[in-house]
This record gives sequence, structure tokens and C-alpha cells, in this order.
Amino acid sequence: MLRDLILRNRSYRRFHQQVAIDRETLRELVDLARLSGSGSNLQPLKFMLSCDPQTNALIFPLLGWAGYLKDWPGPEEGERPAAYIVILGDKELRPSFGIDHGIAAQSMLLGAVEMGLGGCILGSVQRDKLRQVFEIPPHIDILHVVALGKPKEKVQLDAVGPDGDIKYWRDEEGVHHVPKRALDDIIFGE
Repeated sequence: MLRDLILRNRSYRRFHQQVAIDRETLRELVDLARLSGSGSNLQPLKFMLSCDPQTNALIFPLLGWAGYLKDWPGPEEGERPAAYIVILGDKELRPSFGIDHGIAAQSMLLGAVEMGLGGCILGSVQRDKLRQVFEIPPHIDILHVVALGKPKEKVQLDAVGPDGDIKYWRDEEGVHHVPKRALDDIIFGE
């Protein structure tokens, strides 16, 4: 059921790093993105796949992991993603990408959840360095990086408290809490 997939599709940031993800699995996830909607059906997205430890080690330090967790530099060795999909936009096909990369990322993450995996869409990327390391040509924009793996953490949805604070946080057991606004609070005009 779609609701169950959405509820299980959290932003996981800690993984069982030793649980490998093969290239064919990444291709299956990109195929879900390929089949998803695209503005004017121009299909300007490209995808760079990484599932080997050496390439993953080049990508990892170029990512920011959790803006609200100021004292956490990201997952430690053994908890890092087993794979990445870098979402790229080809400006020769379209100069801007609208919401295509969001649609693609969500499709891939829902597919990952269905496979027993999880991930996180990362927008905090050192794009110039990533471009240099992987020799990405200038007509290709680096949009997002999707980190993937077998989740090692529990992510719990909570109601936003009376103070209205929406910042995610971790408790003493390492459970990642994500406050969500109530449905009635987000529907306008009722």
C-alpha cells in the first residue's frame, strides 16, 4: 500500500554499510525515476551510480548530512551509505529542471523502501569538488545526491509540539525524531 511505503520512507542517515547494494539494484531505482513524470516530458535528468567502496569514499566527504544536528558530522565508518545516486541535469536538454529531480528522487526512494532499503536526499553537496573529482562537464548541473543503504537507525514521526518547533532531533537511544505538522494545520481555507 502506498501510505505504508510513504510512512517507511524516512530520511535515513545511518546504514549497515557492510550490506552491499549492487549496480543492477541502482539501475532498477533509476528506471523508476525514468518512468516518472517529467515537465514537458523533456526528460533532462541523468544519473551517476556508485556502489563500490572506493567511489563511495570519494563522494562521502563532499556531503552535508543533517543541518539541525550541529554536533554530528555525519555517519561514522560502518554506518555510511552502501551506494549513491547522483541526480544530474543536462542543460542541453533543458536549461532548468523544475521539480523533475524531486519527483525522480521520491520515486527512487519509494522503490528502495519496497526493496527493504532506505535513503536520504542530500542537497548539501560540494558541487564544484564533486564536478572536479568525477570530471562532470559544465553543461551538466549537479542537483542532488541520494544516499542509499540498509537503514541502521529508527526514525520516528512525532506531532509538532505547542512551541511549533519542527527541527528533527535524536534522543539518548539514537532514535531520530521528526516532528510533523497536523493535517488540519496544513490545509488552507477549511
